[in-house]
Amino acid sequence: MMSNLAKKVGTAVAYAMHATQPANRAVIYVRLSKEDIDKLKEGDDSASIANQIMLLTNYAISNGFQIVDIYKDDDYSGMFDDRPDFERLVSDAKTGKFDVVISKTQSRFTRNMEHMERYLHDFFPTLNIRFIGVVDHADTDNKGNKKARQINGLVNEWFCEDLSENIRSVLKVKMEKGQFIGSSACYGYKKDPQNHNHLVIDEYASEIVKKIYKMFISGDSKHKIARTLDEECILIPSKYKAANGSTYVNPQVRPDSKWTHTTIHTILSNETYTGAVVQNRVNVVSYKSRAKRVLPKDQWVIVPDMHEPIISKETWELVQELLKERTRVVDMTQKAGIFSGKLTCGECGRPLTRKYTRGSKTNPKRFIGYQCSQYKCYGRAGCTGHWIEDEALQEIVLLQIKQAAKQFLNKDDIEELNALSAESDLIESLTKQISVIKPQLNKIEVYLKKVYQNYLDEILTKEEYLQYKAEYQNELDTKRQVISNLEKQIELAANKKQSKDMWAEKFKNYIDIDELDRNVVVELVHKIEFSNDNTVRILFRFQEE
Repeated sequence: MMSNLAKKVGTAVAYAMHATQPANRAVIYVRLSKEDIDKLKEGDDSASIANQIMLLTNYAISNGFQIVDIYKDDDYSGMFDDRPDFERLVSDAKTGKFDVVISKTQSRFTRNMEHMERYLHDFFPTLNIRFIGVVDHADTDNKGNKKARQINGLVNEWFCEDLSENIRSVLKVKMEKGQFIGSSACYGYKKDPQNHNHLVIDEYASEIVKKIYKMFISGDSKHKIARTLDEECILIPSKYKAANGSTYVNPQVRPDSKWTHTTIHTILSNETYTGAVVQNRVNVVSYKSRAKRVLPKDQWVIVPDMHEPIISKETWELVQELLKERTRVVDMTQKAGIFSGKLTCGECGRPLTRKYTRGSKTNPKRFIGYQCSQYKCYGRAGCTGHWIEDEALQEIVLLQIKQAAKQFLNKDDIEELNALSAESDLIESLTKQISVIKPQLNKIEVYLKKVYQNYLDEILTKEEYLQYKAEYQNELDTKRQVISNLEKQIELAANKKQSKDMWAEKFKNYIDIDELDRNVVVELVHKIEFSNDNTVRILFRFQEE
């Protein structure tokens, strides 16, 4: 109640100040927005700040107004009232600084119907302030002018709505073409000086991105990566951009801001590093609001292979798998365990957890192996009490990796093994089948043409022609379908062969491996199952495909 009373007293005081002053003290308000800037580039400078001021100054002098201040908002939309000098004008109005506001048009002052009603028909009249639009003849002293002002207000708002839709349509087309339309490139890239819709690699920052991916794959937690980068005095992305002349500003960044696990997660999740342009992840709620909403991934616009990649697609996909896995690092400054996120119970399917010896004051507990997390929580009601020593598990996994490597390739003759693969044989067989069918297809097409010609030459009746045509067309369609099916089988076999070749290339490094580490497990293993009968089953990533 006191707050409302104070407002009323303040308004009354301002009104009284106006009443004791001559009503010719005027201020000029001018505004230029992004849409006006485009017109200036085309040679129409009538909307420029300087020309608006000149027009309004001449009007004020000609009509006996005393100019007490000029308010300028450069590059601000008329849809919003949080413009710096607009806010200053409103504040000065409350103190009784002026009696008249002069603008080029009502739309220069505001393009928002709600704001037009609020300021022109409520706020200003309450303070006995007159508003004049010189070009469109808007004048709040003219009572018969109100409906025209309201109609103009609607037209101005419709203009903003149409303009917003047109801009969105143009930007969507650019997105779908893979043109980068963001104001700032993501960390690791910069805008191409020759084409601002294209990204080029930032040599320094891209090396930091590679380092982050490498550390994460090797088992470092996001917290550990962030701490390492801070210790090495590597600038966070926003500070790095600012140091290199970018106008990008993150309002959440403080002078003492450091690398965080959230920043690391954002970099690890960004598909842009594979060479894809990823856009339309966020949009504004409406043309009348600056509020933004995050869109579901199926509405994103992703166009691959538009710029040079920093991270291979294979590495990025591997990292996405690791981000989904449930890994737990006891000490955030240390690496994840070799098998972190990979171990499951063969009985209940729940993750395995670390097993420790009982500790005491003189003999602290020690990590010795892995057991079912369900059993650890609920005892025999949850699962069985099987467990395996860490050292034994490492030996078993190492042996199975070496055995799998030998299945993929012969160390001395990789190329011969690939040539004799089942997929190669299948591709060769299917290709031969197509080579047999295609000449038959060509003959039928020739027969069809001859049948038609015979019909034209009246050698065949219409009934005979239609009968022959139907038979040949049916045979033609059948053989075309057979070829299409064979080509699809060839494509599948080729993809499978390519996958095998890729995994053969990976496994060739592990035939004689002597020691297991996190990188090997992450690169090759999808899941490791340990069962009650003490058997260890490895599902390799190539088997997952």
